[in-house]
Amino acid sequence: MAKKKLAKPAETKIKRRRVTLNLEAPHAEAVVLMGDFNQWNEKTHPMKKESDGSWKKIIMIPPGRYEYRFLVDGEWWNDPNNHQICSNCFGTVNNILEVSK
Repeated sequence: MAKKKLAKPAETKIKRRRVTLNLEAPHAEAVVLMGDFNQWNEKTHPMKKESDGSWKKIIMIPPGRYEYRFLVDGEWWNDPNNHQICSNCFGTVNNILEVSK
């Protein structure tokens, strides 16, 4: 008796989106992008200093709503280019990043 091949289920691959974040901090020594998309891990997304003194990071993340902040030389900064904020459990605010499908 011949074996029937079972059809493979269609793969539902979640498409990640490319997101670029920038921060003007020309005098900073180190800037890290941290958020719930990287479990607030300061080793995951260090930013790169551009020739104009701004900092840039490109991340690939699935669609969704995320909270984030920048860690600039050990101090928390919010994104001055993003006015969407929400309160956090430390009595300050995080920025909100919404990535569409």
